[in-house]
Amino acid sequence: MSDKILVFIDQNKSEAIPASWEALGAAQSLAESLGGEIMAIVAGQGAQEAAKTAFQYGADQVFYSDASELSEYRAEPYADLFMQVAKEQQPEVIIFPTTTRGRELAAMSAVDLGGGVMPDVSALEVQDGRVIATRPVYAGKLLAKTYSESSPQIFTTRSRVFKAPQADASKTGEPIQVQLEGISEDNIQTKVLGYSESEASVSLADAGVIVSGGRGVSNNPSLSAPDGMDDKEAEIWRAQQGFGLVGELAQVLGAAVGASRAAVDAGYVPYDHQVGQTGKVVSPDLYIACGISGAIQHQAGMRTSKVIVAINKDPDAPIFKLARFGVVGDLFDILPPLTEAFRGRLS
Repeated sequence: MSDKILVFIDQNKSEAIPASWEALGAAQSLAESLGGEIMAIVAGQGAQEAAKTAFQYGADQVFYSDASELSEYRAEPYADLFMQVAKEQQPEVIIFPTTTRGRELAAMSAVDLGGGVMPDVSALEVQDGRVIATRPVYAGKLLAKTYSESSPQIFTTRSRVFKAPQADASKTGEPIQVQLEGISEDNIQTKVLGYSESEASVSLADAGVIVSGGRGVSNNPSLSAPDGMDDKEAEIWRAQQGFGLVGELAQVLGAAVGASRAAVDAGYVPYDHQVGQTGKVVSPDLYIACGISGAIQHQAGMRTSKVIVAINKDPDAPIFKLARFGVVGDLFDILPPLTEAFRGRLS
């Protein structure tokens, strides 16, 4: 049996998102069993450079397009390009990294190709010529093994679960440029008006270490809010002081700052920081939960972290059942000396 495997490389200005190479790693493991050819597709500004790099990470054949209609990410032209290549190459397996763009294109491709998509898979294996995917269900409490009877089989891979291949500079190739067919600016409904700069920080999806805060960051009775604030304003002000401690520890560790849904809903931090079933699903090497009780929704987004450290005043908080290390105490008492200890050790 010999099947083609097509992988979407999510990139921006010739810089690929690391999860894309992890998706290529997943494709390599399947190709060893299926005996298939690994193909990759890259789109957007700088696509040619990223396409050349894809050979170093194990792609046998790479398609790319840097047409002007693809210079900014918009779902319609990207999906049209992907469909153009998929229909021509007829892959048996299609793999997307679980990025914002990857998830969107996976869903659109499944509709266009008349197949199903298995999202956020944590393992792929071949049994009797069929690809079996392992993915979390019931908010991550169980792992289900599933397969698709439709063709092509479409998967999105959970970030930081699959091992990216080691880049080999000796592996080179000539990427194939794809000319867009039937796509013009006039028939693309989405228009990009501009960008606004967000707060500079480490990406949650790619972070090896994450320090997260929950509702507990606002529970410091010793902090007196400035005069003139109502109760809600005072609560948010105290939370900002608490997240200041979380952010300081994250900065020392070179980590990303996360948050529970409760903290986001309360207005303490923007949604971009949310970890959980309706936020980011992460798998860092180290996850430090500060003032987070550990609701099921939050656990679904971080339970696959390799090492979990919990800091909470409540010894019965559910987060302690997941944590390898737990500290029962007030985060306002624990984080400052912990940060200083790390700063001294890492300096």
